[in-house]
Order: sequence, then C-alpha cells, then structure tokens
Amino acid sequence: MKELKIKFRWEKEFKETEIGEIPKDWEVKKLGDLLRSLESGSRPKGGSLAHTPNGVLSIGGENINWDGSLNLAECLRFEESFYNRLKRGRIEEGDILLVKDGATIGKLAFIKEVPEGKAMVNEHVFLLKSNNLKINPKFLFYFLLSEVGRQQIESLIFGSAQGGINKSIQDNILVFYPPLPEQSRIATVLSWFDDLIEVKKRQNEILEKTAMAIFKSWFIDFEPFRDGELVYSEELGKEIPKGWEVKKWGDVVNFLDNQRIPLSEVERLKRKGQYPYYGANGIIDYIDDYIFDGRYLLVAEDGTVMDKNGLAIINIVEGKFWANNHVHVIQGKDVPIDYLYLHLKHYPIEPFITGAVQPKLSQENFSKMPILLPPPPILQSFHSLVEPLFQKIILNQKQIITLRKIRDTLLPLLVFGKLRVEEV
Repeated sequence: MKELKIKFRWEKEFKETEIGEIPKDWEVKKLGDLLRSLESGSRPKGGSLAHTPNGVLSIGGENINWDGSLNLAECLRFEESFYNRLKRGRIEEGDILLVKDGATIGKLAFIKEVPEGKAMVNEHVFLLKSNNLKINPKFLFYFLLSEVGRQQIESLIFGSAQGGINKSIQDNILVFYPPLPEQSRIATVLSWFDDLIEVKKRQNEILEKTAMAIFKSWFIDFEPFRDGELVYSEELGKEIPKGWEVKKWGDVVNFLDNQRIPLSEVERLKRKGQYPYYGANGIIDYIDDYIFDGRYLLVAEDGTVMDKNGLAIINIVEGKFWANNHVHVIQGKDVPIDYLYLHLKHYPIEPFITGAVQPKLSQENFSKMPILLPPPPILQSFHSLVEPLFQKIILNQKQIITLRKIRDTLLPLLVFGKLRVEEV
C-alpha cells in the first residue's frame, strides 16, 4: 500500500457551538443542507418471500455491522426488474447507509464501491446522498460515526420498543464543517486505516478458502483415502473411510458458556477499554476487562445463527476477550480448533435450530450434532498443513483490531478539529 506522508498540528483556538467546540475557522451546518437527497428503499410485494437467489442485493439493518462493515452473505435478493423500477433506494458510490428503525437503529456504513455493481436498501435503511460540492461524503460518514454524530442520531429516536428515526434528521442533526480541502485530508487519513483493514480481511478470505478446499478434499471427498474401504455412516448419511468415527460434538468439545457474562450497552459505555467484547456475529465493542484468554471457537447461539446455506455463524479467536450470552464459547478436548471450525463450515446446522421468530442453536442440540473424526495421525497431519494458514488469519485479526483502535482514537481528534491535518 502507498506510504502516507502527513503533516499535523495541534489546534489552539476554538469557538463554542451548539454541539461542542470547533476551530475558529470551521462552521456548523445542518445535515439537510449538505445532502442531495435522503431516501429509503422498499421490497417487492411479499417481502422476504419474493427473495430470489440470483437477484440484486437488498441491504437491511441486519446486514450492517456496528463497525461500519457490511455482511452481504445474509442479504436478501430481489428480481432485477424490481430494482430497475425503483425511484428511491438504489445504492451509489459514496452513499452513507443509516439504519432507521428496529433493533439495529443507528448503524452506519459507507459505500466505497457498489457491491456487485448493483444494490439497493430496504425500507429500514436511509440512504444519505451527499452533495459533493458542499461536503466530502467520507468526512460526513466519519462525523456521523463519531460520538457527537451518534448522540444526535440517538436523541432523535422516537417511539417505544425498538423505535425509529425519520427525515427530521435533516433539520435536527448539525455537522462540523471544515473547509472542503481539509475535509478531504481528514477523510484520507482515516480511510487509510479502513483500506488497510479491508486488505487484511481479503487476505483472510483467501486463506480460509484455501483451508476449506483442503478440508473438502480430505474429509468430504476423501480424495487421499479413496484406495481404502468405505463404509456407510447412518449418522452422516454417506460413506466414510473404514476405521473413522462419528461422534457427538458434546463428546469432543468443552462448552464454556457458563463463564459468559452479558453487559448492557450502558454498562459497556462505562467500561471502554482494549479488550474485544463478542456477541453472536463478532466484535460488538471494546471494554476494560476480559473473561477468556487463549484460542477458542465462537458459534452464534441465537438471533442470526446461520447463513443462507444453513451453516453456522462462527469465528476463531485468540487472545484476551469477553463474550456475551448470545455466542457459544468452545474449546476442543483432543481435536484441533481449526478442524472443528472447518467442519462447521461444511455441515449444515439447520436441523438442530429451534424457534421460528428467534432462531436458536441451544447447547443441548449443539452437543447432539454428529462430527466425523479421522484417526489421530490423519487429524494431526491435517492440522500441521492448515495451522500456518490459521496462524496468519489470527495475526491479521489482531492487526485489524489494532488498526481499528488507532482509527477510533484519531477519529474524534480529527473530526472535532483538535488535531489539524495540514498536508497529506
């Protein structure tokens, strides 16, 4: 990646505004004055029932993560003819996505490139389309992501239960407004961290696909073992090499779920720190303490527990972290974590899910799931082959956490004008 040469200076002269201190040469403007449009999308008649696997992506609140990234694997898709008829809700490069209601209200994402060339939002997401002659769209995204931006969004939530926000945000959200060239410099600095994070994520995708291909060859297609005798396994409903075992997950792993401690968002706000706080779908927050230390398999317990292929939502983590009660925390007894992870990446869990409204993979059901176990020498040979891949994946995960922390530390300093970017 291109080296970034930056010149900073600390600001000394500030003025008070309705939303806090800013440099004397900055302004404050209404959000609506900086937008071309504020719009949300829709879904065709029938909603999710109209989903078509080969259609155009439709992004909802559940597809946006708290860190601003997108989880597109779970997106519904609708016919291209529906997308072509849309007057509002088509995603363009530079758009900001803001979840406007439901359990994930307030989540934000920035569209650097339109996924698959065509995508839309549903009725639960606002598209903020910036007027590029008035504001740098990436700067606006980082401002809304800041504490001042989030506080203003939260203050406009109406209604009980899950609540919502409406188009009044155009008149009621105020935005710090540096000169356009400085907006661009601030966005460039913060984007450098996000771009590097994306590079490491793509590396991990390639590393994981490599490990999955090896697993499939060995333990799904049995390519290295075809010269041996195969026997039928009732539990798996397929032939497996003779001498291999099929056990239950409860026999080969330890569930550490009784050590999990959920913390509310209010509690986490009081306990900001360096340790990742995991939920069902990954890191939710960073807090001041940890429960677990080591290498673990994390498997979603409730909520979004599987992807569109019926496979578990899972992560391998290493180091110190906290976990809430929506994710199973697992260690293998005599089975490597990488084998357990890849096994779940190939065997659907849908038959073991309960609950229609709130899907759940209970520990009881999880423990009953079958798992194929080759003889220990084969298992060890496989582990030796894929362990370097997972070592690199875990190293990248740790570097992503570090990069995100640095970005989150710099963000308020730059967006609030305390640290000025004079040259990039």
